[in-house]
Amino acid sequence: MCRLFAFRSIIPSQVHQSLLHAENGLCELSLDHPDGWGVSYYIEGAPHVVKSENAAFDDHIFRRVSGVVASQTVLAHIRKATLGNQSILNTHPFQYGRWVFAHNGNIKNWKKHKDDLRRLVSLPLSRYILGDTDSETLFFIFLTELFNEHQSLTKGLTAEQLIEGCQKALDKIRAIVGPYLTQDDGPPSETYLTFILTNGSSIVGFQGGKNLYYSTYKTLCHESKTCSYFEASCHAPSEDGTVNHLILSSAPIDGENIWHPLAPGDFVASDDLRHPHKISMIYKKKAL
Repeated sequence: MCRLFAFRSIIPSQVHQSLLHAENGLCELSLDHPDGWGVSYYIEGAPHVVKSENAAFDDHIFRRVSGVVASQTVLAHIRKATLGNQSILNTHPFQYGRWVFAHNGNIKNWKKHKDDLRRLVSLPLSRYILGDTDSETLFFIFLTELFNEHQSLTKGLTAEQLIEGCQKALDKIRAIVGPYLTQDDGPPSETYLTFILTNGSSIVGFQGGKNLYYSTYKTLCHESKTCSYFEASCHAPSEDGTVNHLILSSAPIDGENIWHPLAPGDFVASDDLRHPHKISMIYKKKAL
């Protein structure tokens, strides 16, 4: 299956350490995920997407982008294809306007369900489905639901609103394809719905059977004495629900970040709408 990595930070950060140099970073993992890569980063609120159908470990463009990019919001993906040809149109992340999406998963019996799932996408959005993966269709189902809820895809959404819209879309998807498998090491042909979705300001991650971890603090920040943003939540769980950064990854990445696993059905999301120079985070466990 694929691998995901993303962060939302109040400080523009480089991504090279996590993507290139960590022993289990995306570049290393791409040895087993050779079917393409993509990195999306936001500059002044606009997403820039660079991607290739080549393997990341052997692609000088991946190394160049990962070593140069500094942004407050980044979403990266390396692909191990289950559906769709190895082509640039099928490579994640997918983009529409300010929204960017990456999926680690699969829809079982995709050909059987494809038409029914595509009918969940609004007609104005459906024309922008350019590839033939299940993942791209899922992306536009989420966007359709968010537009139906808020009559806009350009205004800001809180973490709660983002989770609520994604949950409604997931309910519709599961009504068609059935439940997703909840064991990460299950057969790749089964249904998995793990994903990350962001508009640069708000970001949400969902554990849909494939592992997803998040981190908001470190054991030690070497810049704590010089960083003007440093506070207690940089070294410990937040007490007021605000954080300086939220990192999401398919697997814990070596280093000082403290990682927490999401259980199947769990969401984690954040937005920057309610506190100046702060990120509000919400962790929603699966309803019992």
